[in-house]
Amino acid sequence: MSAVEVIRTKRDGARLSDEQIRWFVDAYTRGEVAHEQAAALCMAIFLRGMEPAELATWTDAMLRSGERLDLSDLRRPSVDKHSTGGVGDKVSLVLVPLVAACGAAVPQLSGRGLGHTGGTLDKLEAIPGWRAVLSNDEIRRVLRDEGGVICAAGEGLAPADRKLYALRDITATVESIPLIASSIMSKKIAEGTGALVLDVKVGRGAFMADLADARSLAETMVGLGEAHGVRTRALLTGMDTPMGRTAGNALEVAEAVEVLQGGGPPDLVELTVALAREMLDLVGIEADPAAALADGTAHQRWRAIISAQGGDPDAPLPLAAERHTVVAPRSGVLQRLDALDVGVAAWRLGAGRARKEDPVSATAGVTWRATVGEPVVAGAPLLELHGDDPARFEGALAALEGAFDIGAAPVGAAPLVLGRVVPEHGAGRR
Repeated sequence: MSAVEVIRTKRDGARLSDEQIRWFVDAYTRGEVAHEQAAALCMAIFLRGMEPAELATWTDAMLRSGERLDLSDLRRPSVDKHSTGGVGDKVSLVLVPLVAACGAAVPQLSGRGLGHTGGTLDKLEAIPGWRAVLSNDEIRRVLRDEGGVICAAGEGLAPADRKLYALRDITATVESIPLIASSIMSKKIAEGTGALVLDVKVGRGAFMADLADARSLAETMVGLGEAHGVRTRALLTGMDTPMGRTAGNALEVAEAVEVLQGGGPPDLVELTVALAREMLDLVGIEADPAAALADGTAHQRWRAIISAQGGDPDAPLPLAAERHTVVAPRSGVLQRLDALDVGVAAWRLGAGRARKEDPVSATAGVTWRATVGEPVVAGAPLLELHGDDPARFEGALAALEGAFDIGAAPVGAAPLVLGRVVPEHGAGRR
């Protein structure tokens, strides 16, 4: 077997054999195939695509490149959720303790933010003492004792994906549905969960701006999950408008706690409850997640999970040293708030990173007083920038130029859930 032969096969539009795929992924993981050759194959896949069976083998080879977490000894059914990323998307912070409070085990292995989309681990690290890195034994212990865990994936889980992801990021091959789907699903299958709900974002602030592309990605990932024995379904959800009222690490943690205490922005509550119901339904648990938010049981579970990972749930969250207010230029109704522009502004303030190794600020971010469909008053605060470095404000303000429209006509908020994808043998798709 040779790397050149594998590259040529895909370059010419032919299907890679199972033997070619397994050899190439294994050899690249072990360092026997050069980065240049792996980059060439990624570009060939980007241009030529993959057949479903071919992609299933590719994903399986990535999964087999490392260990798979064994959660068979848990007394609860396990279910996880994965979001393809958005602006202000702090749903996981609420969802994990909420679904755990309803009786499931939620093994959420999360990532860090890159560019304008935030990362769950970056947000939680704003909590004093909280640890993102746990051993496999610690993961199982927290899951067993508290019902949920949010942590970084261990070095041994799908190491092929770690190498390929870094390569794709610098070779303009990120935007490939087969490569995206295999990257996400190899990690999620490796974490050992029995069921998975995917939140595939669509819109200006999402990785997928087109609904048809997002549906294709969702269908591909659902198929991969089912092929590997993980019960999987997906929701397609809107990301033209940022979620909730905050974008930034500590800011989003504070908003998540507000939801766990029974309050919070209606859009964040609605989407979290919708995803929780899908997760509970997948594992056959009859419980009302809305009630678990209202009666405080989800908040109690949050405190227990944070404490189990070394965090202090009572510690004050860090606050930015500097703030800058953007006022509404006129009175009327907020008709548009651009998720991408808000995300870029938060990133420029220091809430995100351009490269994986960049540090992030716990305090930086953007908050907004109104969302689409709500009234605003001329001269009243509309957006607020938070940061410790005032020199960053100019770039953030530039990102927000043209980020919103105010008009006289009333508008309704766009629907949060745009579609649902279930396996072909399931109860249909809408």
